[in-house]
Amino acid sequence: MNLALFISRRIYRDKDGGKRVSRPAVLIAMIGIAIGLAVMIISVAVVIGFKNEVRNKVIGFGSHIQISNFDAVRSYETRPILVNDSMMAALSDYSEVKHVQRYSTKPGMIKTDEAFQGMVLKGVGPEFDPTFFREHLVEGQMPAFSDSASTNQVLISKTLATQLKLKLGDKIYTYYLQDAVRARRLTIVGIYQTNFSEYDNLFLLTDICMVNRLNGWEPGQVSGVELQVKNYDKLEETTYKIAADTDNKFDYMGGVYYVRNIEQLNPQIFAWLSLLDLNVWVILLLMVGVAGFTMISGLLIIILERTNMIGVLKALGANNFTIRKVFLWFSVFLIGKGMFWGNLIGLAFYFVQSQFGLFKLDPATYYVDTVPVSFNIWLFLLINVGTLLISVLMLLGPSYLITKINPATSMRYE
Repeated sequence: MNLALFISRRIYRDKDGGKRVSRPAVLIAMIGIAIGLAVMIISVAVVIGFKNEVRNKVIGFGSHIQISNFDAVRSYETRPILVNDSMMAALSDYSEVKHVQRYSTKPGMIKTDEAFQGMVLKGVGPEFDPTFFREHLVEGQMPAFSDSASTNQVLISKTLATQLKLKLGDKIYTYYLQDAVRARRLTIVGIYQTNFSEYDNLFLLTDICMVNRLNGWEPGQVSGVELQVKNYDKLEETTYKIAADTDNKFDYMGGVYYVRNIEQLNPQIFAWLSLLDLNVWVILLLMVGVAGFTMISGLLIIILERTNMIGVLKALGANNFTIRKVFLWFSVFLIGKGMFWGNLIGLAFYFVQSQFGLFKLDPATYYVDTVPVSFNIWLFLLINVGTLLISVLMLLGPSYLITKINPATSMRYE
């Protein structure tokens, strides 16, 4: 058996020796490692969970990639492009594209007896994927989405329903400006809530047939096409591939196709989410630093307390390298115990929060009502391995103190 490992185990298991000065130092070092690792695991889980939650809500309203009219950039009053069955089939043939759906929008206003509110009426066809809105449906059901007949059914957000004092089954009057004011009476068949105020305060969902009629468009004309991709990590690559085949091409009615992904459509939101990564790195560096320096102080106290033992080992022929390994192995045992409790605390927080949502947030500020968490096994392992390696590497310098201890004087040291 390795001599350094054998001795370090005996020291670690020595209960009597631990009742002196080193015992509180060892305890403090392990607590430092445990708290540091727990904070790192919780921070990464919360930031990843928050980014995923916000990103999924933005994507839920606008999908991963949109193809619209170049002349309608940054305008809710969109200009149409021609999207026929052959184009839908061609877009579906891309290997990274999971789903393709048409949409049309029309800005307008809701008016009740007591209040009014601006909004955007978004129409979708029968191929629309309702998964996102079904997950956030709080009352009623999804409207019937048709591209051939209008049902005058609408899905409205809970925020708008509360502001305008509307409820399920109410009939609302909406008004649209074009050459003249046009009105439509819609029936609320469903109420959703995503807590994403920028969209909840704006969008009503209905069938594409009615929106196209309000816009006065020809058959086949729509505001654009939304594409869902299979792998978000390949979003940029997929966007540029589709753009190379589609961008700046004209349909026979004069519309110009323009391809953008969700990050290009919402740069301010994704720039804000990217800043969260910097916060995580700051937390990781601070926690590793605190844990490492706590271990350094603990190791120095242990070395000073074991000066007599170091002298005996040197007198028996052990070299400095072997003795340094003894204390480094001893430190690894302490770090490992601290990491065990740190992992336990971090994973317990993740489980409790993901299952019960104990910690709440203000949805008006954070877009979510509870602290979101997400577990990534690779990042979890990386944090653990990184903490262990960095902590041990930080101890290499302090362990050099062993080489300065003289056997003749150290064996008389008390």
